[in-house]
Amino acid sequence: MAHNAKKVLHELAQRGPHEVLHGDLALVGLPGIVCTPRSGRGLAAIAFGHGWLQPPRRYTRLLRHLASWGFVVAAPATHTGPFASHRLFAADLRTALDLCVGVRLGDGGISVDENRLGVAGHSMGGGCAVLAAAEDPRVRAVAGMATTETMPSAIAAARRVSVPGLQLSAAADLLAPARANAEPVASAWGGPVQLRTLRKAGHLGFTEGRHWSELLLQGKSHYGTQRLARALLTAFFLRTLTGDKRGSPLLSSDVAGSSIDGAHSTGALAAA
Repeated sequence: MAHNAKKVLHELAQRGPHEVLHGDLALVGLPGIVCTPRSGRGLAAIAFGHGWLQPPRRYTRLLRHLASWGFVVAAPATHTGPFASHRLFAADLRTALDLCVGVRLGDGGISVDENRLGVAGHSMGGGCAVLAAAEDPRVRAVAGMATTETMPSAIAAARRVSVPGLQLSAAADLLAPARANAEPVASAWGGPVQLRTLRKAGHLGFTEGRHWSELLLQGKSHYGTQRLARALLTAFFLRTLTGDKRGSPLLSSDVAGSSIDGAHSTGALAAA
């Protein structure tokens, strides 16, 4: 199983088979980034929430990677300042899903199945993804990276989320340690959930490139963290939104740099 997981990790960390289109979400009514396969009908869509003070462009490779595996991915560029509203940003994630489902994307060769919707995010965006899922019955899967508590509480909202969840915590995260954030979110989860620890990751390890916020926040961009996150999110959303189980060995095993926290994982995603 470990050998298979390593093989799947390598496969899913690479670009998928789809050519990717990159666009401005503002053209359909909301500031942000949208990445899609060049064509496809009945696709799954993911609304992605950025971290505190982080612009969506710091996740471009992740967004394009998911699109290369067949997902429409929309990342709102709202609430990027220091006084971001978690409640309103969660509402923007839901609006992003509305746009994916209801607005013509690309040259008209793309459509989204409203029964295949997910939300994901980093830091504040991970907490807001939980808030969005708790209020939107269309959401079928939720993923978070270095998720932080929000106001209103993502921990309390997690009790109302019955769909599968994946939480990636950063072992070296001094800003949002898992004990006070990802662990209570996973413990409160109302459905199957897996909490994984990325051993070399800091809080900003999931982000790409350089940004002035590194002067204030802990950590910096880390390729190994991003590679693991790309593969794990791809495996998770392929399984939960499309029924594609090729990533199952990865989701059910520890791999180099990432281990499953059995104490905070429950249901079908807990472990093999």
